[in-house]
Amino acid sequence: MGLLIGIGLVAFALLGGALFVLLGGAAIIGYAAAGDPISAILIDFNSIIKNTTIPIIPLFTLAGYIIAEGNAPKRLVAFARASVGWLPGGIAVVVLTTCAFFTTFTGASGVTIIALGGLVYPILRQTYNENFSLGLITASGSIGLLFPPSIPLILYAIVASVPIATMFFAGIIPGVLILVILGSYCSGWSLIKRAETTSFSFPDFARTFWEAKWELLLPILVLGGIFKGISLDEVAALTVIYVCIVEICIHRSISIKTLPRLIKESMLLVGAILIILGIALGLTGYLNNLEVPIIVLNWIQSITENKIITLIGLNIFLLIIGCLMDIFSAVVIVVPLLLPIADQLGIDKTHLGIIVLTNLEIGYLTPPVGMNLFISSLKFDKSVVLLYKSVLLFIALLLIALILVTYIPDLSLWLPRALGKISEPLL
Repeated sequence: MGLLIGIGLVAFALLGGALFVLLGGAAIIGYAAAGDPISAILIDFNSIIKNTTIPIIPLFTLAGYIIAEGNAPKRLVAFARASVGWLPGGIAVVVLTTCAFFTTFTGASGVTIIALGGLVYPILRQTYNENFSLGLITASGSIGLLFPPSIPLILYAIVASVPIATMFFAGIIPGVLILVILGSYCSGWSLIKRAETTSFSFPDFARTFWEAKWELLLPILVLGGIFKGISLDEVAALTVIYVCIVEICIHRSISIKTLPRLIKESMLLVGAILIILGIALGLTGYLNNLEVPIIVLNWIQSITENKIITLIGLNIFLLIIGCLMDIFSAVVIVVPLLLPIADQLGIDKTHLGIIVLTNLEIGYLTPPVGMNLFISSLKFDKSVVLLYKSVLLFIALLLIALILVTYIPDLSLWLPRALGKISEPLL
């Protein structure tokens, strides 16, 4: 009977059934089969309501949607081009940095590709071939997920019970490392191919900086608020007020009449995240009752006690998860199962979070079913096979960054420790 139920749930998932229904069904069946009350699922779900950090998610998500609706992408691209377009690979670096900034505030790589793809693709094609241009845009769609106030960072912090400010600062150095590795490759490619660059013009630089100054102040607003000791929910609320003033009153790129639609669209995403989170907590409780993490840990230790090999296996597992699931679902489902294993292996929870999110970033690009591949295929009307070819080298570069992030914990832990955001000793 259990086998039939399992087959039914898998079939439901393959047919495109809602993820929260799948998770909830599995939890209900599991508790019922064990003779335990299914009300335990509601108790776990109710714990979300009591979490004081939950309001941060809808606030930052709404701020991202408001930025996406305005002309902020055009202003940021123009400023970045005037700033570094004269360097070898400068145009590619423009795309990397702009997409990273944009993904940070939208929290969704697909939104970045759709919103910025049509703007930056013609710019890239003036200098680079089709493969390079498509690969760069597709890869750039997710590299901002490690920078604050990325929603996946917040979600991991909630699931793993890590201070959100700690995760914000932990992601900065690894995020910069990824940008440096990809940017260095773009510059080297441009030097070898002798790609054309744009000449630097101080008047253009000054003009574009002035036009984009309000958007450029956003990271300072968020991190500065944290430094000043303002609570994160207040920082999130101030961010929404700030972007509303900038986009509605200063730039007038959107109208007040647009806000209800943006609130509706952003809250649909938030609602989906919270439903999945609540149901996943119920399923996680059941799996913990079955001691699944301990069973997995014992299985791993029966194969090898080498921490390096174990981390390699963890990375491979997370890359596969990143291909098959969106990042929000992956965080709330997989992370609770990994936490006991990481604790036994002596992996700091903050460091684990950066490893997980870096893997999931790469999973978005990994053939055959990485989500960004299909989004780019639809956006640019190109075959998925062409996208496979275009991202392979970028995946290789990101894997180099992943290895460094995985095996050098200080990349994730040094900054939050230096700022007093981690009190426990490093492991």
